Amino acid sequence: MHSAKRPKRVTSWHLIGAQLGVFRRAVCMTQVELARQLGVVEETIASIEQGRRALKLDLALRVDELLDTKKALQTAVEKVPQRERFPLFAQDLVEHEQEALTLLSYQNHVVPGLLQTEEYARAVFGCMYPPLEAEVLEEWASARLERQKVLERKPRQMANFLLEEIILHRPIGGRQTLRNQIQHLRNCAELPFIGLQIMPTSREKHAGLDGPLILMETPDHDHLAYVEGQLTSYLHDDPDEVSVLQQKYGMLRSQALSPAESMGLLDDLLGDS
Repeated sequence: MHSAKRPKRVTSWHLIGAQLGVFRRAVCMTQVELARQLGVVEETIASIEQGRRALKLDLALRVDELLDTKKALQTAVEKVPQRERFPLFAQDLVEHEQEALTLLSYQNHVVPGLLQTEEYARAVFGCMYPPLEAEVLEEWASARLERQKVLERKPRQMANFLLEEIILHRPIGGRQTLRNQIQHLRNCAELPFIGLQIMPTSREKHAGLDGPLILMETPDHDHLAYVEGQLTSYLHDDPDEVSVLQQKYGMLRSQALSPAESMGLLDDLLGDS
């Protein structure tokens, strides 16, 4: 698992989609005919059969009944691994994030996913381009909220989050959504197992200009680093590469406001709202 662009993988949704295609053809039904009987558009059936869209449980139940498949699709959907319910680009991260002993995150454009409010998360996904279909947006937003349950895990995960100050001024979702998000960050900053630091926009020296990163320590005390960019994501486990990113994160922490100063900045922003 050395650093490399994550190859495309065959997921449970590809297998379920192929299964749906087999069942449909077995009764000599076209995608158009199946879509009409289910009350959905043809593209929905095509996307599901190609594995590009997850088959919702309620739709699986209806297809099973319509095609008399003895609950085959319902059972398949219910057995999909939890990690595959997240967007493909995030699956490697989520798999390790959920069991990590420690997590260190630096973000420069949006609030880290683990600290997002529901309305802010929906607004973030609403900014994606090309735009997401409404049902995909709902799936991803729900999965993000489910992912946040890792912060309730015991024993607690020790986490530190570094945020660029500009994030606290960009009104993604509108001014009220941003204010609610800042209040949530302020509440999170009080938790003993979470460190929250803000990188002032006025800071002259900055070690994180290459972009966001996440560092994790596994239960076996291995160290991983996850970085994401346009259309790419990398999971590094090479000790030399991870060490460089750990040094970078350490420098970022020294350049950012302290946790106490960061809470003071959040208080000031809430007072100004």
